[in-house]
Amino acid sequence: MARPNNKHDRSVTRRRFLATSATASIGASAGLFAAPAFVRGRNLNDKLNIACIGVGGRGGANLNAVAPTENITAICDVNGKALGAAAEKFPQAKKFVDFRKLFDEAHKEFDAVVVSTCEHTHAFATLPALELGKHVYCEKPLTHGIYEARRVREAARKAKVTTQMGVQMHATENFRRVVELVWSGAIGPVREAHV
Repeated sequence: MARPNNKHDRSVTRRRFLATSATASIGASAGLFAAPAFVRGRNLNDKLNIACIGVGGRGGANLNAVAPTENITAICDVNGKALGAAAEKFPQAKKFVDFRKLFDEAHKEFDAVVVSTCEHTHAFATLPALELGKHVYCEKPLTHGIYEARRVREAARKAKVTTQMGVQMHATENFRRVVELVWSGAIGPVREAHV
């Protein structure tokens, strides 16, 4: 049953949470790795020092995506095999098995963090990065609950750093165009969706 549209209704629905999160994310995000150097306030020849947390699977793809244009100064993964493979490619990077130690011991050596850990640890790796004033790219989902999302949003706002959540194909032109068509009413009111 649809909830009545009452501006005084303060209950958190999934739709309200997603709308609030999207607005906050858009306001706080600029696209760390896609933004031109002048937007990042840096010389075109400068490179960011990056720490990659989670370097196997999707993390390996993220690591390889930022490596050509930035400096990889620290890598972290609980999987020794994945960490070893990344260490072979980036021998100059400091190696960590625990991201808490990475933040404790190497935080002065990087400007930004790429978080590609298991889904349930995204917020736990993102929050300390923000608290240290580091730019963050984090894979989806950013959090697993409203409380975590609010904590991350508050930390990002306070840190005034660039943040971005990886949504891969959902950020491509085709998906954005479909959203525009639905919002414009091109297909009429949406009453039901099957996935």
